[in-house]
Amino acid sequence: MRTTVAPPLRRRFGGLCLVLVLAAAPVLAGCGGRATTHHKPGTSHQEATAGSGTLLSARDEAGHRLRELPAAEAPTVRAEVRPDSEGGWNVHLTVERFLFTPESTGGAAVPGRGHARLLVDGRETGRLYGPWGYVPPGARTLTVRLHADDHTVWAADGAPVQAAVPLAGASVSSRPSTPSAPPSSRPAEPTYPADPVDPVDPADPIDPADPAGSDRTVALTITGKTVQPPPSRIELKKGERLTLRVTSDRDDTLHVHGYDRELPLSAGTPATLTLTVDRTGLFEVETHDSGLVLTQLVVR
Repeated sequence: MRTTVAPPLRRRFGGLCLVLVLAAAPVLAGCGGRATTHHKPGTSHQEATAGSGTLLSARDEAGHRLRELPAAEAPTVRAEVRPDSEGGWNVHLTVERFLFTPESTGGAAVPGRGHARLLVDGRETGRLYGPWGYVPPGARTLTVRLHADDHTVWAADGAPVQAAVPLAGASVSSRPSTPSAPPSSRPAEPTYPADPVDPVDPADPIDPADPAGSDRTVALTITGKTVQPPPSRIELKKGERLTLRVTSDRDDTLHVHGYDRELPLSAGTPATLTLTVDRTGLFEVETHDSGLVLTQLVVR
């Protein structure tokens, strides 16, 4: 009687193994795509992207949590200021291991990406999505701080990645610096100098929905994380009256930096804010809850 010996499994199913490997390849390849901003419902971007560095309990003056990277991997920033011919200072940033990513603001934290924030005399006045910015006259000190796309603060050795510059009449540059003491674990209530507010003028419309007398009217629409028209700069002359008409698909609050003007936004209902731009400089208009930059006002 003849005995038939079955061939080894690897020979019998070699073709099947090859098919399985090839079929799995597209699935594996999908893991190498760009970082996603999706996260588990009920968690914030800060919590969901905790793998991008170490999320610390410490916060900056505005309540943003610090996200620490090893010193060899953390970005650095250096600021140079030069007097502007019309007053104030032009600011130029030199960064290392860092890329400005305005298109990803509000998304997940990715090491070496994000934006910068300007703190004038200890108060946050705006953001930079590139190496150049402007500080209006009257300021004494400038601090530039690097943030991740999820608005956390990049940190090294427990301190924010930032540069501080004293403002004077001559060109001044800084070296990256850190505060002498680490930030507290709880956000301190900031104390700000009072900003000038628009005086009550009988000619001003009392109803904020009435843009009568405005020199410029700009309509903005917010849908999810999209702003239409896309964020840009609005050039204005000092003393002009500007009306912002904003329609949002969710409840939020609009804030005009530098003027401390706020406007409640109700989902689906157009809201209007009229102000006289009596301060020169660069001022951001953003939403509080969603953290979207709607536009920037350039007043000369």
